[in-house]
Amino acid sequence: MLPLSVTFGFRNFSSLPVKSVDKEYVEERSPVAETPKQIKFLKSLAPPLMAALVALSPLCNPPASLGQLTDVQRGATLFRRACIGCHDGGGNIIQPGATLFLQDLQRNDVDKEEELYKITYYGKGRMPGFGENCTPRGQCTFGPRLQDEEIKLLAEFVKLQADQGWPSIESYGD
Repeated sequence: MLPLSVTFGFRNFSSLPVKSVDKEYVEERSPVAETPKQIKFLKSLAPPLMAALVALSPLCNPPASLGQLTDVQRGATLFRRACIGCHDGGGNIIQPGATLFLQDLQRNDVDKEEELYKITYYGKGRMPGFGENCTPRGQCTFGPRLQDEEIKLLAEFVKLQADQGWPSIESYGD
């Protein structure tokens, strides 16, 4: 499929002949709009299509700063590395009532970044803590620990995802 020309409202396909068989002869004609009425109609579609394209473009809704986008990407990467095993898509395969969806976070009184940070750092219930100085030792992960800044990024990322209903994290790229 050839792209729609933004400048003129349509693309000239004159190099692509269309064969029309009419009784005894074959006529080749171009599929380009031939009447002024058709051209006017196509040109009238260009502004609304461009407006829709611009309105839906990520350029119109940029993050508050480039640093914020980077933080979201880093949070997504950390989430994939440390959390997705139990919390894929915001769920919880260990304890179904403790998902990362906003409704469960509110019900469990952990819908603020500070509370998410504490649980990620020290752990709670079946959730192990990931903080460098997590205690007691039995409540903490046996895997690699996370630095304070990484846990802050995770808490921000989880809160953002919960507020948005857990859209796909593949969209954040690495």
